[in-house]
Amino acid sequence: MTMIGISGFHKTFNAGTINEVYALRGIDLDIAEGEFLTIIGTNGSGKSTLLNAIAGTFLPDRGTITIGGKDMAKKPDFQRAQVISRVFQNPFTGTAPQMTIAENLHLASLRGKPRYPIFSLSSDRLAGYREEVRMLEMQLEDRLDNTIGTLSGGQRQALTLLMAVMNEPKVLLLDEHTAALDPKSASQVVALTEKFISRYNLTAVMVTHSMQQALELGTRTILMNKGKVIEEITGKEKQFLTVNDLLDRFADLRKQEKLTSEMIEEMRREYL
Repeated sequence: MTMIGISGFHKTFNAGTINEVYALRGIDLDIAEGEFLTIIGTNGSGKSTLLNAIAGTFLPDRGTITIGGKDMAKKPDFQRAQVISRVFQNPFTGTAPQMTIAENLHLASLRGKPRYPIFSLSSDRLAGYREEVRMLEMQLEDRLDNTIGTLSGGQRQALTLLMAVMNEPKVLLLDEHTAALDPKSASQVVALTEKFISRYNLTAVMVTHSMQQALELGTRTILMNKGKVIEEITGKEKQFLTVNDLLDRFADLRKQEKLTSEMIEEMRREYL
């Protein structure tokens, strides 16, 4: 079953001005239920813009998008909140740093639901949140009264990830969610990402600047350039590829005039 279906999706920002940007150029992409898609590409290639399109941050100039078989092309982000969750590079984007861990989890539990009345943090709810946090294996289950802002980057991002999945959305969007972390914390968050995707059978789409992550994670990888999907690497292919193999693929694309030499150099700077 197709969970996300995108067809003929075009988006131009600041149309008709000197700042016009043709960001997405006729995207056609089907993502199956339970699939974990990774996206790579140079800066400005349209990676995060594609995530925004799925999330409903903006509506298309033309084209269609379905999620779970339902037409979402004209529905803004808040109307997609029940089926889509998102984790950003900066964990403060998805949390309230001055509120406690328990308060953040409580707000996350209400996401996409009617907000009135807002139920209080009862002892039963706190016990439930404690068990949720225990899954992170970061010894935070007895620190629910700590404010999010006092935690390390890895701890904050792990909690942000938990908050994104605790209501079991259909789709999880990951926008370079380990890029700001040190290697150890990034490894922990990646492991939790795989754990939650498997546990809740989520359809996941991850933008990454790590070519190694793109190879090791997910069931399929796509390469974007100038608002288009120009290459696709299946799960079976990924098993036998190295980072250098990917760079060779990019060089082949250059020969086919899909990538310029400057873009190849940018890929090397970003991913090596």
